[in-house]
Amino acid sequence: MQQDRQISDAAAAAAFRRLVAHLQHRHDAQNIDLMGLAGFCRNCLADWVVEADGQLTKDEAREIIHGMPAAEWKAKYQSEATPAQLQRMQESVAKNAPSH
Repeated sequence: MQQDRQISDAAAAAAFRRLVAHLQHRHDAQNIDLMGLAGFCRNCLADWVVEADGQLTKDEAREIIHGMPAAEWKAKYQSEATPAQLQRMQESVAKNAPSH
């Protein structure tokens, strides 16, 4: 793939909406596991939305991404993170740091 090729805004928006719908459907995919595998989670995605939009609050963006208030999602679906999950997350997030 050519590095100068860009995804159209319409295609990016459609893919983003599909990702959000997928994450809203897959409550079993814990944020800690997403962080451990990919270095981002639902909350990160919401933070990126806040950064890109400039008008939404963090709570508003998280409600959009979670499909409900974040506190409600956390109470219904989030389990306690294990030490192994936390270690994987730390290792994964470290990979997000820009290289020098």
